[in-house]
Amino acid sequence: MSTVAIPVPLPTLHARSALGPLTFAMAALLSGCHASLLEPTGRIAADEKQLIITSTLLMLIVVVPVIFMTLYFAWKYRASNTSATYTPNWSYSHRIEAVVWAVPIAIILVLGVITWKTTHELDPYKPLESSVKPIEIQVVSLDWKWLFIYPEQHIATVNEIQFPAGTPVNFKITSDTVMNVFFIPQLGSQIYAMAGMQTQVNLIANEPGVYDGLSTNFSGAGFPDMVFKATAGTQQEFDAWVAKVKASPNKLGLDNYGELAKPSTKDPVKYFSNVEPVLFTAVLDKYMDKSSGLKLADKICLPAKVVAADSKARAE
Repeated sequence: MSTVAIPVPLPTLHARSALGPLTFAMAALLSGCHASLLEPTGRIAADEKQLIITSTLLMLIVVVPVIFMTLYFAWKYRASNTSATYTPNWSYSHRIEAVVWAVPIAIILVLGVITWKTTHELDPYKPLESSVKPIEIQVVSLDWKWLFIYPEQHIATVNEIQFPAGTPVNFKITSDTVMNVFFIPQLGSQIYAMAGMQTQVNLIANEPGVYDGLSTNFSGAGFPDMVFKATAGTQQEFDAWVAKVKASPNKLGLDNYGELAKPSTKDPVKYFSNVEPVLFTAVLDKYMDKSSGLKLADKICLPAKVVAADSKARAE
């Protein structure tokens, strides 16, 4: 039986000449990419990077040999290799069975210990050990923007936050719309923002810088633009920034919050020199107490317990 060689056409000169610009274009596009998770500037992010690397290396103990053996066996036992041992009746090996079971079990045990340890060490609710007093920032995810409230400084911002480097930041997070995810990749853990619930995450920036923040949970048409900037600087720079926000003529209260909460996209940074002390609590109670008559779309009508808290805060 004769064989017929089928000619395979080589790339034409025109096709080959197009490969150069295409390769250059792909390289140019990828040159702007960077893996934020692998470029940590915060304590939590650095620990998470080490966890990712350790887990990957442990899994490669299985993956690399499997890939190697797949290629090696395919080459060694190819049809043209008549010198390869042919044992069609072989079915079992104690040594192979021991390796196949022992190695994965060992890896799972090691990963289990690491998971148990890091789950407690990297608990987002766990306060960070530091001699510096933490800063509290209340976060409300809206369509499609982020509202940040500084209860101690009595200010609020949209799509921008700032804090001193080396100072722990306690983020208390909720949503006044669908579920979102609050995430600053270079600083650490992401955490869900859910209506009627308060979640927390404690982060710290080890060095000054401007970091990208975003939502990583699809929430509708404006989702791609639901981003913000997080700036870590010196204490003096933070104080100057707070003074800048306090100089804004805008104020955020129970009467005008509904206007801010309306869906919008590509919102510019906004500053509010004063914010109602119980606004964050009111957003939470909007979904927790349906009988209270809370209607933020028009004007916030607070439940009695929130009114009492507001009166106490004003008296102090």
